[in-house]
Amino acid sequence: MTNADYLKVGMASDLKDPKNRVVFRFLEILPGLLSWGTLTALFLLSWLKPFFVAVFIIAFTIYWFFRTVYFSFHLRSSYQRMKVNEKTDWLEKLNNLNIDGSSLPINSWKDIYHLVFLPICKEPLEIAREAFSALIKTDYPKDKMIVVLAAEESNRANLELIVSKIQQEFGGSFFKLLATWHPAGLPGEIPGHGSNDAWAAKEVRKMAIDPLQIPYENIIVSSFDIDTCVFPKYFSCLTHYYLTTENQIRVSFQPIPLYINNIWQAPFFSRIFSFTSTFWQMMCQERPEKLLTFSSHSMPFRALVDAGFKQVNAVSDDSRIFWQCFLNYNGDYKVIPIFYPVSMDANVSKSFWRTIKNIYKQQRRWAYGAADIAFVFFGFLNNKKISRLKKFLKVIDLLEGHWSWATASIMIFFLGWLPIAIGVPEFSQALIAYSLPKTISRILTFSMVGLILSAYFAILLLPPKPSGYGRFKYLFLAVEWLLLPLIMIFFSSLPALEAQTRLMMGKYLGFWPTEKTR
Repeated sequence: MTNADYLKVGMASDLKDPKNRVVFRFLEILPGLLSWGTLTALFLLSWLKPFFVAVFIIAFTIYWFFRTVYFSFHLRSSYQRMKVNEKTDWLEKLNNLNIDGSSLPINSWKDIYHLVFLPICKEPLEIAREAFSALIKTDYPKDKMIVVLAAEESNRANLELIVSKIQQEFGGSFFKLLATWHPAGLPGEIPGHGSNDAWAAKEVRKMAIDPLQIPYENIIVSSFDIDTCVFPKYFSCLTHYYLTTENQIRVSFQPIPLYINNIWQAPFFSRIFSFTSTFWQMMCQERPEKLLTFSSHSMPFRALVDAGFKQVNAVSDDSRIFWQCFLNYNGDYKVIPIFYPVSMDANVSKSFWRTIKNIYKQQRRWAYGAADIAFVFFGFLNNKKISRLKKFLKVIDLLEGHWSWATASIMIFFLGWLPIAIGVPEFSQALIAYSLPKTISRILTFSMVGLILSAYFAILLLPPKPSGYGRFKYLFLAVEWLLLPLIMIFFSSLPALEAQTRLMMGKYLGFWPTEKTR
């Protein structure tokens, strides 16, 4: 099977060969099998072998404590590097950059174009306008920016006015401001961000890039959500990273996503999830060997073309495009953190309960990235040019990440008392049964240092407080973090388990666009 074949596989049914289809189907089952197998085994062992489970959960909680401390150091370091990059004059650094000997067909950094995709489906005008206003405020030359408002044909009746207004207000602000319409009902597609981006990229190549003969190597693509507001130096910072990175054609660039556009209006649980998502990405930036593209990210147009554009039949298109490039370039592809922020909306709906429902759906969609496991493993089986060690490390990272996502919170919460509740009677008389809840409680209490640090950085990242909010609001924001352990069960582990279960049962998810309201 060639690269062109396995890079297009979205699910087992896409494969015609029965043997390949069976292999891929097993790999789809694998993440759910591991998570449910772990939870089932620990439940049974809590009944039959409670001593074993008691020792396991103490060891696991200690491991989680040290992991929390370890990540806390990464969070602090990432925050400091982000602040340094925000203050840096990237245009000055570009002007002083020596590009002699560059492998790119450029004479100056000003030969680099930025192609920005902003897909829109059901979002209101004010959100689109805010994203474009942020682009206008950036310091990069606008005559080197091609901005694409990628609209969904399925909602054309509502979007035509928005597209028209955006073109009227911002049409003369960039080298090109283009609108594309992603047709509805194309065969083999999952309607959503990835398929819209793929259509828009192909259209822009025909409409502008090829007619103007712009070298693909001179174009950096930024795939954003419509609520993404770039900070003023984003493109100059990104350009500097691009030009100073060795073999830059085989690199994606990941900014730090801050979900703060509407953070003051978000309910407490939405705020917590917004910041935990940000903090996780900040910590991942400190471990670039494990970093994947997530949400808003940038990459060379050459790499996007070579990989066959984004998959049109994948839900988690942001991580999938990394794996497409990784497999297409035989493992010679990576993600570089740029430690510079972009801001997006926290998950807020029209009512309290609808927001709860939407957060669950959003987490489930993110967790459906477990589908990458089948895609990557199947690609590894077909690609013999990637080293076995590199394959093994990527496999372990993927499996551990999705396994712990679905199981860790549940294990920590329940296994501290489950062996006592259902274990054999002899266990209840043992010393470890008496000390188990106290031991777990003390370890988790020490782990509170992570919550304290998270609350501290959350307050530092907040935008200016709107009028009408009292001076004690910051205190309430800090106290909210005490609810994180309980929230993680219902809005992290459970949606991850559902996503993996649906994948395991062949009940595939479509793309669910997060509702944007103000």
